[in-house]
Amino acid sequence: MKLHDLHPAPGSRTPSRRVGRGHGSGRGKTAGRGTKGQKSRAGGNIPAWFEGGQTPLHIRTPKLHGFRNRGRVAYAPLNLAKIADAEKGTLITPDVLEHDGLIRDTKLPVKVLGVGDAPKGVTIHAHAFSQSALDKLTAAGSTVQRLSWPDNTPVDEEAEAKVAADTEAKAAVRLAKRKRKSKGKGGGTPAAAAAASAEPADEPAPAESSTDDEGASESEPQA
Repeated sequence: MKLHDLHPAPGSRTPSRRVGRGHGSGRGKTAGRGTKGQKSRAGGNIPAWFEGGQTPLHIRTPKLHGFRNRGRVAYAPLNLAKIADAEKGTLITPDVLEHDGLIRDTKLPVKVLGVGDAPKGVTIHAHAFSQSALDKLTAAGSTVQRLSWPDNTPVDEEAEAKVAADTEAKAAVRLAKRKRKSKGKGGGTPAAAAAASAEPADEPAPAESSTDDEGASESEPQA
């Protein structure tokens, strides 16, 4: 057994095709590339998105430009004019509005808008109110209750205001701590440090000068 006697097992390796050796090689004179054209040339590859010169799909497709707020909440609007004829003491809830057909989309939270006259002496439960609607309802003597979404439970306004105040206070404390740390590390900005070093220190006047001036002022009248 010698090295030139070693061969791979039958079927384990396919010999490479020797293309481009003419029409007598058994592979054809064009080496399987067809007849002429861009694809038959060396380096003539065409991108997958090329469409023969026409406007490609990724360019002729319209784009949505501008900013899209991901935190935007879509509401079902309700103008005060639709409930202006409600009797005094009526309780108006999203279920009542849905039953009476006053809101179109019942799968969205309800927001009361200030278009029209406000009903007098009613109680309105909704998920949001515009400022103009709140002003008109308050002036008409109506009661407003904001609901949470999607469980429709009443929202405690005082508790939310307290949480917001606590959050602002904590943020102010953190900001003050950061300022103190920055002053302790570098003494402020480089420009401020340079300005402080350039200013001459104010030294108090010696006490003897004041006494000499007083003595001089007293001695002058005697002369």
